[in-house]
Amino acid sequence: MAKQRIRYTCQECGRVTPREMGKCPQCGAWNSIISEQISKHLDTYNSGLTQKPLSSDQPKLIHQIKPSSNNRISIKNQEFARVLGGGIVPGSMVLIGGDPGVGKSTMMLQIAASISSDDITVLYVSGEESSDQIKMRSERLDEFSNNIDNLFLVTETNLENIISHILNIEPQIVIIDSIQTIITRDIESSPGSINQVRNCTTILTQFAKTTNTCIFLVGHVTKEGSIAGPRVLEHTVDTVLYLEGDLHHSFRLLRGVKNRFGATSEVGVFEMNHNGMIEISNPSEIFLAERTVEAPGSAITVTIEGTRPLLVEVQGLASTSTFGQPRRTANGVDFNRLLLITAVLTRRLNYKLSNQDIFVNIIGGLQIQEPAADLAIACAIASSIKDQPIAHDTVLIGEIGLSGEMRASRQIDTRLKEAEKLGFKKIVIPKLPKQSAANQSKQFPENIDIIEAQTVQEALKAAFVM
Repeated sequence: MAKQRIRYTCQECGRVTPREMGKCPQCGAWNSIISEQISKHLDTYNSGLTQKPLSSDQPKLIHQIKPSSNNRISIKNQEFARVLGGGIVPGSMVLIGGDPGVGKSTMMLQIAASISSDDITVLYVSGEESSDQIKMRSERLDEFSNNIDNLFLVTETNLENIISHILNIEPQIVIIDSIQTIITRDIESSPGSINQVRNCTTILTQFAKTTNTCIFLVGHVTKEGSIAGPRVLEHTVDTVLYLEGDLHHSFRLLRGVKNRFGATSEVGVFEMNHNGMIEISNPSEIFLAERTVEAPGSAITVTIEGTRPLLVEVQGLASTSTFGQPRRTANGVDFNRLLLITAVLTRRLNYKLSNQDIFVNIIGGLQIQEPAADLAIACAIASSIKDQPIAHDTVLIGEIGLSGEMRASRQIDTRLKEAEKLGFKKIVIPKLPKQSAANQSKQFPENIDIIEAQTVQEALKAAFVM
């Protein structure tokens, strides 16, 4: 019998301490350090879960290695396939996180149903709901109206039993909802603890690579928005996806933050309704559907999410503050970017913002992370202050520097083509370098008036309705 020992682990950050402490010295969390009794030598996978031991690979010359003949498993849901890089890779580990109620379980149940209808065996393991509850939830999903003969469902939280079910059924795809509810008998700690999450994920990863089974793990997130559990959890898996969205909006974004088999930061757009998660093939048109034409404080920009261009509406509002210190509120954009833009407007363009509350909002509950939206944010704020609308057929693209200069954005030709597709006629962009202007102009759409601005002041003059 393996020797047992006690260690104290912080359940917030994973810090291991030699004794029990009230406050974690690393993350500062109170009462988060608990004792855990673990085996000195943990080798659960080879100790009896399966008769199939891990293969002992030998070093080979790279030109002697033959590519695997296993192709990706196709998915009918094109938005989900886009984020994965074109389909499901056999033997891969995929981690999906998101806020409670955002639709993680609903999405994975739909994916399981759509894949199993193509003669692919899927095992759905639930540690949070009973089989009857999942069956009730499936009755309102459109995917379950088809013939589904290869979808198995089990309610189980014990890792050893789960692997036993996988060996008996031999599915190509396994979905575990959620990893925080799974426990292994070799570790004496509560479900969801850092030790349990780390070791269960490691064992499942070894199992997936050995048996060529694709495993999807649904994970909870902390209040900071990161996957709950140790950071090594995200390093262990092949792909990490986040399902984002405001619970007060119906739109959901599935964003890839790590992908060994496809583009990172790729996004899929969905709409949550009573029939489940409905994929949106043309999100730009949906996001601009309720836009008020030529309203002060409204600007349009094109953001690149992964490889996909998205047209979004940026709204700005400036209101005289009744307090000594005006507020700055950013919804959907980085707060520090908003402070930078307001400072540039104050210092370089002489806008009087010291007594103005500034509010910026991205319509649809989206989160814009790239700086190419700086010009649209600046124009939306200036439009609200002047009470003067921006031309309705104008798109604003560009990063703003501290000197008030405009800086070029990547994939400008892709952004312009997306704007042309939706009928916009005028684009304000940063001035292109001379060496690249000739080459890029050949790829620009011919039906769009492209205005190049070197400073924010030039861009504002070109944006407003004259």
